[in-house]
Formats: sequence, structure tokens, C-alpha cells
Amino acid sequence: MKLSELCKDAGCRLLQGSMDTDVTGIFYDSRKVTGGSLFVCITGAVSDGHDYAVKALQSGAAALLVTRDIREDLKKEGLGEDVTIIITDDSRYALAFMSAAWFGNPAKKLKIIGVTGTKGKTTTTYLIRDILQRSGYKTDLIGTIEIIIGDEHIAAEHTTPESYLIQEYFARMVEKGTKIVVMEVSSQALMLHRTQGFTFDIGVFTNLSPDHIGPAEHKDLDDYIHCKSLLFRQCRLGIVNADDEMCERILEGHTCDVVTYGLTEKADYMADDLSLTQGKGFIGIDFMIKGRLNTDVQMHMPGRFSVYNALCAAVVCDSLGVNPDIMKEAVREAKVKGRIEMIHVSDEFTLMIDYAHNAMALESLLTTLKEYKPKRLVSLFGCGGNRSRLRRFEMGEVSGRLADLTVITSDNPRNEEPLDIIADIKTGILKTGGKYVEIPDRRDAIKYVIENGQPGDVIVLAGKGHEDYQEIKGEKHHMDERELIEDVKKELSLI
Repeated sequence: MKLSELCKDAGCRLLQGSMDTDVTGIFYDSRKVTGGSLFVCITGAVSDGHDYAVKALQSGAAALLVTRDIREDLKKEGLGEDVTIIITDDSRYALAFMSAAWFGNPAKKLKIIGVTGTKGKTTTTYLIRDILQRSGYKTDLIGTIEIIIGDEHIAAEHTTPESYLIQEYFARMVEKGTKIVVMEVSSQALMLHRTQGFTFDIGVFTNLSPDHIGPAEHKDLDDYIHCKSLLFRQCRLGIVNADDEMCERILEGHTCDVVTYGLTEKADYMADDLSLTQGKGFIGIDFMIKGRLNTDVQMHMPGRFSVYNALCAAVVCDSLGVNPDIMKEAVREAKVKGRIEMIHVSDEFTLMIDYAHNAMALESLLTTLKEYKPKRLVSLFGCGGNRSRLRRFEMGEVSGRLADLTVITSDNPRNEEPLDIIADIKTGILKTGGKYVEIPDRRDAIKYVIENGQPGDVIVLAGKGHEDYQEIKGEKHHMDERELIEDVKKELSLI
């Protein structure tokens, strides 16, 4: 492809060489550069791609995209005289448009739904996909857990991939006959222009609370809110949670039509008549949708946050003309890996896996579960090694205060000793006087809670969620809690 075609919408200008240069590939990792390709110099939080321009040229790059003039630096190395160099104000922004052009603008052949928010993105995207799939729309997904392209499941490294990967995935989806893509859109992705180069058909806002604020992420809450708001300048229809106190700020500067959902009458779609439900080995919630859609909904997921997620998914699918009966069936049977995922072990008590891995998430989960008035609320969790010790104290305090029994175990100890991490968690629990046991081996801990489960208990395995590994001393060892549960069930003759 000619460089001029790649640069058509990318906001670049020529420093030297020719825009008629043929480009054989686009790379932003100098280790992957091949002959005749374009190397995009990206300045990141840790390294600067301009420092690797020499290596890229030595590997055969035919063109460079830069944000500062590096011709003198290249001359000192005896390089660069015969290479084409283009310059732009923001190489990530340019990369997004170049990537779209490179893959033939596949987004134009898809309907794309982007979901942003602090919490609920993963569950909401899976609910939307399940409903659309049942409705006959071939729907793929990009998110925190995985990328789904037809029958292929690719483990995710980021909530939202780099722009080049997004476009590559879109192109593969088009080849597979996909019609709709639902994707999680992180604030980082919006800040770093990963989702530029196309327009979302629907943008969704779930909720917002302080998160991802720090030196390598957002400088403050205002920056976090601003980045989230960018989605609604890049979509045709915005579907937003009217109950969230940040809703108005999220919509500042929006260029899309707006539809609202929530639990109050001001919303276009309102959830009402909430009713907690319990059955053999599960807990859930029923509610009515009123307003632009009128129907009843049953969920085998607990709590008000589940209502928000399901209501949001229903609004998205209603805007696409989905039959309400199909939506209800999908929501009733929905299960999202690692997100309040109920695993049936016994008709007598409820056991679930959840990704809650910080104090805020654990408190929200345990508070919700206490509303079901279980005989005992049992919380099993550990904390990651080589991470903040404060998180351990806080999670210990939350579990000690809210759970009837805490089972302290191992998570990803990394390069720390599991018993040292457990001691920190115990420090938090001891402030509360809550009951606890220490079982360092996670399988043994799971066996303990299942073997000692009592009628009416609600048991939470927190922290690992969708993860299928345990990281110890720099190595990832396979460990899936679902498999551990099945092993324990066999050992205890529960199957």
C-alpha cells in the first residue's frame, strides 16, 4: 500500500522522501519490523519509540512516523538519507487511522457497540452478546477476559487492545461474517486514541467511581472523567446510566443522540419492582422494565448492580430491534466467567466465583450478598504478591467486618512468600474481630468451604475470577477454580 493512502486521514506531513513509498507492513514494536515496512515511533510511559528508530531501519524499515525531527540523530548513525520520514503531532492518533486504512476500514462493514465505565463493562458486554447471538445476529466481542472471533477465543492482554490490533480483529471478524461487535472501552484506550479511526454505532456508559488515577494512568479524577466522555463524541447513539452522579459530566461535549436508563423515573428505560430471589444453589433478582420497553426480567445473578447491567444490555438490544422475549431468555440464563459466576455444588448452599480483587469491589459484593440474609456469608480470598500491602489490610478489614467467616488463602504470590501475604490480610481482619481460618493452598481452601458448607450459606471465591493461572516465582502455573471445584466434588463424592 502506498504511504499516501495510509496517511489520508492520519494528519501527517512529509519531512523527507516520498509519499509514493510502498509500505509492506505497519509496526510499532522495533523487534517485529520487516523489510519495506513503516515503523511508528510511539512515546510511552516507559520507553520512547524514537530511541528504536535506528534498530528499525537496520531491520529494513522503509519509512518512519515520528513526532519530532530525528534526522540529525539518524545521520550520526550513518542512516536515514534514503528513508521516508513523516511527522505528526500524535503518533498513536495517526496509527489508529493508518491501521484502519491498512485493513480496508473493516468497521464500515460492522455495527460496533462500545461500553465504558468503572464497573460492569465485562458483564454488560457478555449480556449484550448473548442476547444478540440468540436473536440471530452473528456477534463477536473484545474485552478484558478475551477476544471472541467466531469460535476462536483469544486471551486478552488489555481491556482494549492497541488500535492496530483492534482493526486486525475487525478485519478477521468481517471475514468470518460477523455483523456486530461489542467491546469494552477503557479510559486508557480513549486517552491513547486506540479507538480512533472509526465511529461507534452505540456508546454505553455504565457508572463512574475514582479508579486508575496515578502516575502511569490518569493524573486526577477530572482527567479520568474527561477520557470516559470522549466515547460520546465518537458514537452515533449514547446509552447512559441516568442515576450516576457523573452522567452529566460524561455527556459534556457529546455529539450523539442520547437514551437513558436507570432505577428512577427520569430515565427513558426504568427498572422497577425489584425482588430478591433464591433457589437451589443460586440467588438472583427479578424486576420490571418500564418506559420505552415494558417487560419483566428474571436474573440468576444477585444485586442492584446486576439489574443495572441487565437493564443496560436490554436497552442496547431494544435499540437494535431485538424481540423482548429473546432478551428475557438470554438474561435469565446468562453466566459470565468470573463475574458473580455461580457454580452448582449443592442444592443446600450457593457457591460463586468473582473477580473482586480490591477492597471496594469486595465490599460492594459482600454488602450485596448480605441482603439475601444467608445463614453464613463465607469469603475466601488472597492477595497478589509484589503489590500494595495496603490492599491486603483493606481487604482483610472488609471481609472481617462483612463476612461471617473469612478463609484466607493464596492468590498470585509472585515473588513473595504466601504466608507473609496472609499475615498482612490477617492484620486487617484482626481489627474487626471477625472469624477466620488460614489455608494457604487454594485447592485445600476450596475443599474446606465446600466440605463445611451449611444449608443457607453463600460462599464467595474472590479475587481470581476468570483467571486460569497462579503466578509463583515468575512462572504462571495452570489453575482454574472451576476445575478445582470439580476435583473437590469428585473427591467428596458430590458428583
